Amino acid sequence: MIPFIDLQAQRLRLAGKIEAAVQEAVVGGAWVMGPQVRQFEADLAAFGQAQHALGCANGTDALILPLIAWGIRTGDAVFCPSFTFTATAEVVPWLGASPVFVDVDARTYNMDPIRLEAAIEAVKAEGRLTPKVVIAVDLFGQPADYPAIRAICDRHGLKLISDSAQGFGCTLDGHHPLKWADVTTTSFFPAKPLGCYGDGGAVLTNDEDLAQEMDSLRVHGKVVAKDLKAGAAAFTHDPKYLAMRIGMNSRLDTIQAAILIEKLKVFGQEIEWRNRIAARYNEHLAPHVAAVPHVIDGGVSVWAQYTIEHADRDGLAAHLKDQGVPTAVYYPVPMHLQPAYGRFPHGAGGLPVTERLKDVVLSLPMHADLDEATQDKVIAAVASYTA
Repeated sequence: MIPFIDLQAQRLRLAGKIEAAVQEAVVGGAWVMGPQVRQFEADLAAFGQAQHALGCANGTDALILPLIAWGIRTGDAVFCPSFTFTATAEVVPWLGASPVFVDVDARTYNMDPIRLEAAIEAVKAEGRLTPKVVIAVDLFGQPADYPAIRAICDRHGLKLISDSAQGFGCTLDGHHPLKWADVTTTSFFPAKPLGCYGDGGAVLTNDEDLAQEMDSLRVHGKVVAKDLKAGAAAFTHDPKYLAMRIGMNSRLDTIQAAILIEKLKVFGQEIEWRNRIAARYNEHLAPHVAAVPHVIDGGVSVWAQYTIEHADRDGLAAHLKDQGVPTAVYYPVPMHLQPAYGRFPHGAGGLPVTERLKDVVLSLPMHADLDEATQDKVIAAVASYTA
């Protein structure tokens, strides 16, 4: 069986450096919020064109941190795509707020700006919820249409989060999503393009005050520099022993940070490899499927997934399984059709693109170490299918 994502190939390629980094972190003994965390945060900020990067326990916590800092609560509306993983929307009801599901563009699979504005205007017209935040998802690794989405957010006075759990490292016209977003969040789940050997996440921002708020929130609401200036200067003990706000426990482990430092060093090169592999897939698969992936003009994807469309998706998947080629369906049940989320509003006019995609999308093996011989087997298997 061909690996869907070959994590072991990368581990073997980087084994000596990563093992040395882990050993250094273990021997150093600062296993929680150690120096490697600070180093990785600095490296990550530099890579992502950000002034601040804060590690946290996972990509889901990364999404909730700015929402808490902005005071999102009952009666607020947070707009997000339905064609995404559960984590994007699940953090919103935690705060009593309501996700509002928005349809996606038929070619990029990312949030459709036209449908977003229609959803915002519909919520305003109804008057039951107050629009506050947009969460745009960099689905499958490519950037959303941030210039258009930012303009909409500015017209309506909304905050913008780039959920880059699948897309960290993607760019649009040479810029990372943070050029337009108030916050970029990401996940270091092992299968992500930049993944660690466990759970991990991060939040990036250029807002100093927001960065301090989120730094406080991720460590039990600890006192931070701006609190000291505001009157808590007399407190000279460990900052976590003075809670200035209701926080949480969401820290990136030192060992995971040590691993990510080494993986970030080669990440730029791996993005180039992924794009070469995707281009080769596109060239050879286009005659055999309904659609190959389309990247937004000016965009560079990190190709977390390589996803095609096929009219007989399930038949093709069964055929590929017989040929030793694994596949995955992202996502068979959109958020607005899932039992836990059916009660939340979705954009005016329904979500026809999302509901079409759920029946035709199929993801093929994709990772930075996918060699041409293995890729040729995948291509041949797809080409050999006749419905």
